[in-house]
Amino acid sequence: MTALRVAPRAHAAREPRPDTPRDTVSALDRGLALLQCFSPGQRYLSASELARLTGIPRPTVIRLAATLVAHRWLQNEDDGERYRLGAGVVSLAQSFLSGLDVRAASRAPMQALAEATGGSVYLAVRDGLEMVLIEACRARSTMLSARLDVGSRVPLPNSALGRAYLAASQPQARVQLMDSLRLSRGSDWGALEPGLQAALAEHRTSGLCLSAGEFHAEINSVSVALTGPAGDVMAFNCGGPAFSFSEQRLRLEVGPALLQMMEKIAADMGGLAAH
Repeated sequence: MTALRVAPRAHAAREPRPDTPRDTVSALDRGLALLQCFSPGQRYLSASELARLTGIPRPTVIRLAATLVAHRWLQNEDDGERYRLGAGVVSLAQSFLSGLDVRAASRAPMQALAEATGGSVYLAVRDGLEMVLIEACRARSTMLSARLDVGSRVPLPNSALGRAYLAASQPQARVQLMDSLRLSRGSDWGALEPGLQAALAEHRTSGLCLSAGEFHAEINSVSVALTGPAGDVMAFNCGGPAFSFSEQRLRLEVGPALLQMMEKIAADMGGLAAH
């Protein structure tokens, strides 16, 4: 099976996130910044690399890393020069995922939709200015798909998942997120905003948000949003290779099927369809 590789999450010198409260503990912020440097494309990092990616001085990185190693959040490699994520991260992730009842309610209908459409179906929640996948289902017959799995991240402004989340957010929260996106994207925002605004406008009439080659040049997808019983917003996505998932098919066939799936899941878990 041929898979399209999505570029690993890019890292730059890390400033505090726009949605981080001011009354945080700086040492904890720095320790978390080290953990956030690791990704599927960067599984092993040295102290020098961590210092470059975070902007934290190398001696401080070494002290922070030693603390994280002691608590099993990081693990030293055999050469003693590099680090990778430790078992403590896995335990924490398992605790987080096990508490998401929506995954259990969603898995079977997501797989059924993946098989019916021949595509990939994802469920994601927001983390900062990105969406993180918490469930992923693929059709067994698919020959081409984006390499996304549980834990993968996609951007808010140009992914269908991110657009659906923004569309379903409360107006004040949406304005704050848009302001944060504008600041974080800098000169790129002018190219991103028109597609995002068009997707938000489409959502107001159809409940659907599309991304046609805007996140990945060869992948088209459609997303819908659901508000959970506690008011938390999450988004479902279905899509695949552009030659099979045309915009017309997404709007007329795949999108309505995704909406129907989401409405059933919302009813089963006591949530609300966000459209």
